[in-house]
Amino acid sequence: MSSITIQVPDFLRRQVERLSAQDGLTVDQFFATAASEKIAVMEAVDYIGQRAARADDKAFLEAISHIPAAPISEVWDKMP
Repeated sequence: MSSITIQVPDFLRRQVERLSAQDGLTVDQFFATAASEKIAVMEAVDYIGQRAARADDKAFLEAISHIPAAPISEVWDKMP
């Protein structure tokens, strides 16, 4: 493990202290978890962007053309 020092506004520090206590976490655990979640989101966005860049509309349309048309079986499943 390593340590870093960060500066946060007082209102944010108070919220972090309150919420971490509610969850039974230390402030360090709270920030580590928050950073991990942010990293996961940013990496997922990058991954999805890379996959989207490789998308092939023609191949997609070909693939879905094999799905048989079926009537909507449930009222809740209809588009407004």
